[in-house]
Amino acid sequence: MDVAAAYSADRSLKGKLRRRVARLRRRRPARLGLQRPVISFTFDDAPDSAVLDGAAILEEAGVRGTYYICAGLYGQQGPMGRYADRDQIAALAARGHEIGCHTYGHLDCGRADAATIAAEADRNAAVLTAAGFGPRHFAWPYGDVSTAGKQALQDRYGSMRALHPGLVRDGADLNQLPAVGVEGPGGEARARAWIDRAVADRAWLILYTHDVREGASPWGCTPGALRRLVAAAQARGADIRPVGAVLEGSPA
Repeated sequence: MDVAAAYSADRSLKGKLRRRVARLRRRRPARLGLQRPVISFTFDDAPDSAVLDGAAILEEAGVRGTYYICAGLYGQQGPMGRYADRDQIAALAARGHEIGCHTYGHLDCGRADAATIAAEADRNAAVLTAAGFGPRHFAWPYGDVSTAGKQALQDRYGSMRALHPGLVRDGADLNQLPAVGVEGPGGEARARAWIDRAVADRAWLILYTHDVREGASPWGCTPGALRRLVAAAQARGADIRPVGAVLEGSPA
């Protein structure tokens, strides 16, 4: 991946059809049994603003998030600022945040073959595991996924998160979980509307963003927006838990 390049999934008709077809195949149904609505705040690629300011906002509220890491991007500059390095991720994990896998070099898994996808994910997981993080959950870079990719990774991870919007209920596909982006000018309002839906339906909502800073990139949000969303979720009576804690039944 060119870390200086803008992020974009395959927006061609072929790419859109591939993602829709993949949602119908290689499904692994979730069994949740939620008693209360749950919100997970997740961060992709780990720009250091998400690791520093984003994590601090969650910690101020007494909650933790899930960070999907590309070890191949450690310390590099990208379109969302500098990516966190290994020591920063270690400090994040030590404070109780979940470390997930996002491939080593931010591979577009929708356009790669199964062997390449597996090798990229395994390389990333090996680096993270050697550092003591042991990722159990995965997010598809760019949200781009194929049936072959789902088959290649489904036995490696407890869940694999995508980017199509929706709530997670019993029967949702663990190989392609929906998520809602907190990104761009309308990101906060969109996320707040989905929080309301999750509370009304007593469902699980996974939110994602990238950088957390003033003047955020089109893929990130401001600290104020994140702080208000955390407060809104708690005010509505939702639990806030990392992805693994929801699926593995552990407390926040």
